[in-house]
Amino acid sequence: MNFYKDKKILVSGGTGLIGRPLVDLLLKNRADVKVVSLDDESRANPLAKFKRLDLTNFTNCIEACENMDYVFHLVGIKGSPKTVEEKPASYFVPTILFNTNMMEAARQCGVERYMFTSTIGVYSPAEIFYEDDVWKTFPSEKDRFAGWAKRIGELQAEAYKIEYGWNKISIVRPANVYGEYDNFDSENAMVVPSLIKRVVNKEDPLIVWGDGSPIRDFIHAKDVASGMIITMESGLTQPVNLGCGNGYSIKELVNIILKNTDYKPEVRWDITKPMGDKKRLMDISRAKSIGWAPKITLEEGIKRTINWYIQNREITNKRYDIYNN
Repeated sequence: MNFYKDKKILVSGGTGLIGRPLVDLLLKNRADVKVVSLDDESRANPLAKFKRLDLTNFTNCIEACENMDYVFHLVGIKGSPKTVEEKPASYFVPTILFNTNMMEAARQCGVERYMFTSTIGVYSPAEIFYEDDVWKTFPSEKDRFAGWAKRIGELQAEAYKIEYGWNKISIVRPANVYGEYDNFDSENAMVVPSLIKRVVNKEDPLIVWGDGSPIRDFIHAKDVASGMIITMESGLTQPVNLGCGNGYSIKELVNIILKNTDYKPEVRWDITKPMGDKKRLMDISRAKSIGWAPKITLEEGIKRTINWYIQNREITNKRYDIYNN
């Protein structure tokens, strides 16, 4: 694959859950990669250039984008149900700043191609999420801050296409992403890393929010990274769903995690806590049409993630940066 060879590519949030495997793939494709993050440099691939910058500051975004051919914008804030319920401004405002500043800086710096990382949160509750249905509805009330923050970024891309003729901005909407390099230890941890951490650390009873019935589309970060690579190369500017296309209940997820550990706690379901929408499942026909399909099953991905967490608990305990995808 020569599309990325010798290209100067910026990955914002390149030390995080999706960013790290994306950087690895770009380096394999012989790209000249720069990573920008608030994380520690030790978390970055040592073969990539690294710069620690706060991308809520527009001047820093200009510095990051200068002389870049392509930009993959992944930096963001993890928004767990607890965070969204209790600290919505702490999620919403930085996300808006990241998205707006980075896309405008890339435009001013003459970046050729740009990847905007959106979210499954842009969708309104439905049996299946189809990309072209988004603007017919509003984001779910249970995910409205993430949904609107990312919708504004998508709208910004459309505005640039109309006014400036910049028609090389790709948009991906990942489903519920999990994997190595996730955020396991803060209050912002999502369901997979939160459960893995608590099971590995032998929490008993294991208290899980909700009744376990919600259906989710879980996708491993390496599959999302490969989907981003293919989407940008395809030149497709319509939004692209990146999910597995299959649904698993939270109860099934808990059982898979317990199956792959030697610990069997009592599981208690706390139905007084919020549990999100009943079903979130993506249609991935558009992604398949450009040659992408997920390769890592949920069980295999959970095994990998558990093993990685066990080997890297000290690293994850020291990590403070939540501004990465």
